[in-house]
Amino acid sequence: MAIYFNEENRHFYLESKDVSYVFRINRIGFAEHLYFGNRIGRENMEYMQSIGAGSTYAQMPGERNQCYSFYNPEICFYGTGDYREPTVMVKNPQGDRLCRLHYIGHDIIDTKPRVKGMPSLSGGQTLILHLEDELTRFGADLYYTVYEDAPVIVRRIVYKNNSQNDLILDRAYSFALSLPNKDYDILTLCGSWANERQMQYTKLNRGVVSIDSKRCTSSAVLNPFIAAVSHGTTEEQGEVIGVNLVYSSSYILKAERNPDGKGMLCGGINDFDFEWHLAPGEELEAPEAVIAYSDKGLGEMSRAFHDVYRDHLINPRYVNAKRPIVINNWEGTAFNFDSQKIIDMAKAVKGLGIDTFVLDDGWFGRRDDDTSSLGDWFVYEDKLPGGLKPVIDAVHENGMRFGLWFEPEMISEDSELYRAHPDYAIGVPGRVRCTSRRQYMLDLTRKEVRDYIVDSVNKVLEENEIDYVKWDYNRNVTDNYSLELAPERQKEFAHRYALGLYDICERIVNGNPDIFFEGCAGGGARFDPAMLYYFPQIWTSDNTDAEDRTRIQYGTSICYPLSTMSCHVSAIPNHQSRRSCSMRTRGDIAHLGATGYELDTTLLTDEEKEAIKEQIIAYKEFSHLILSSDLYRTENPFEGNFFGFNIVAKDKSEAVFTCYRRHKVEEQVKFVYPRGLDPEKKYYIPERDVTLSGATIMNAGLQPWYPHTDFASYVFHFKEVK
Repeated sequence: MAIYFNEENRHFYLESKDVSYVFRINRIGFAEHLYFGNRIGRENMEYMQSIGAGSTYAQMPGERNQCYSFYNPEICFYGTGDYREPTVMVKNPQGDRLCRLHYIGHDIIDTKPRVKGMPSLSGGQTLILHLEDELTRFGADLYYTVYEDAPVIVRRIVYKNNSQNDLILDRAYSFALSLPNKDYDILTLCGSWANERQMQYTKLNRGVVSIDSKRCTSSAVLNPFIAAVSHGTTEEQGEVIGVNLVYSSSYILKAERNPDGKGMLCGGINDFDFEWHLAPGEELEAPEAVIAYSDKGLGEMSRAFHDVYRDHLINPRYVNAKRPIVINNWEGTAFNFDSQKIIDMAKAVKGLGIDTFVLDDGWFGRRDDDTSSLGDWFVYEDKLPGGLKPVIDAVHENGMRFGLWFEPEMISEDSELYRAHPDYAIGVPGRVRCTSRRQYMLDLTRKEVRDYIVDSVNKVLEENEIDYVKWDYNRNVTDNYSLELAPERQKEFAHRYALGLYDICERIVNGNPDIFFEGCAGGGARFDPAMLYYFPQIWTSDNTDAEDRTRIQYGTSICYPLSTMSCHVSAIPNHQSRRSCSMRTRGDIAHLGATGYELDTTLLTDEEKEAIKEQIIAYKEFSHLILSSDLYRTENPFEGNFFGFNIVAKDKSEAVFTCYRRHKVEEQVKFVYPRGLDPEKKYYIPERDVTLSGATIMNAGLQPWYPHTDFASYVFHFKEVK
């Protein structure tokens, strides 16, 4: 790991694990990208400069050579003859929107600084490249962090007003990354409620491929991830450059291909309905972009993201901590419960291995359905006489910890909070607000609203023995407006909402370090790296159907570790799909993450209880692999009838391979080929009572013995024999 600057040719060499990132300061004083890929030497890369056509590009300002009219920028400016997507657009006092950010110096520091007010990765050596417009003194500091343990570069930009005049930003992206002239497809993760993170490919033709959210959340519709994938790339072969944005509000990510065939990735805060006012001396910090490189296919890129998030993003206190095995009452009871029902549910699973009971929605205010009480964070004593304590005591007596559901960012019109403070809800005075799920949203841009949320939630946590919190978020923002902001600053709303969210997370999540927090957003609608900074696991989807989950969890694993995915066994027919899968299949798929159960335990038969007990014993034997292993995907459920995950210990001493067949096809014999084992090691396979080399297992394959049904699963265990 190193950052090196050659003063003679003004080249910067950034070296993460196995990769090099090279750019230079060209003779105009602009930062010019030269290379990103496999590790190379610290050689003079000036020969990589682009030669453009004078009829296509304007000459760079101050450049007299018509042939040298085009370059690959580290940050793109508007109005300089570069017609690609600008990284930044700024309104100057005289009305123009131009800036030309020239190099004025740099710093190389040993420890990566945190982003102010936003989640960010930890890290080591960091380059800060200082740029400034010589006319307006508008500045940008470009941050680059390298990692010795992952082929990843982390980038962000801090925009600065070094002038004596007010400036307005119309766009403030986090990065621009030039791509070589290759045949790329663009991979994104699209979806909807109950169908999150489905893999979607788009050919990168000339023009712009753009994904975004305008919802003040990262969204289930398009995850803040984009990758340039060389055509024909597989899990094990092909070049991939992936970008994941550490941000939870309205964002945009773009891929662009130019007339000469070269491309670019860029993005950050969504510039739709965005402005940011910078008074003299003020700054705006853009969110971080995590950029991973692989020339060994999608699998290697995914493992890079998994490693860097486990090592440098997720709370160290919990990243490798044993995950709670949860029973949640929601799908078993919805709002229809009382103290005795919850106590009976806890008693029903005593001794099965479940260690945490989570009481979901309906315990507060006067909450009997979804039309009331959000914001009233006090116990509904008509439903829970004596408060939470009798229930908590009963849960503890049955050998479990206790968890509680909150939706801190929301407010119901039928609530004590709304009757006292209708202005706390987001909305434009005089306009009827849009409802969604029969609820409004609290204006997190306002300090008094954030203070109310923090004080009321923390009061419940302080007064009760609570070990686990499920933090939900069930709708997106509408009526974007804040009473806190002046009329000319209303376009700052979406980003200020994110800053407000991070503030209350700092004060509630990090303010209660002994409580385990799980994120949720109507399922997986806010599954992004910024949320993982606070929540070591996130409810992957409200859709708990094992068949649908093979695709949801496969797509999620493209950039997020298995340990971050909450995956529960639920009742059948499934609440969302109405499909029925066996208890075995439901358990095997739910074991590919932080597992639990989502059903009415009082209805379990003795046979089902015994099955759950056996499932939990089996899960505990390999759950350490969920936390820290390497994932090798084999069968892709988006492309065929099968699914396969091999979860391999870092030292390759053990592995668990879960495979799945969607539909039973008569006479079809299907072998599986687990990947990631050490070809030289010998592995005992208890399912076959045989010892084989890793080479034999991976190349000759194994045949699962699926049950003779649709939606069937099978699990192989591999243990090194020394």
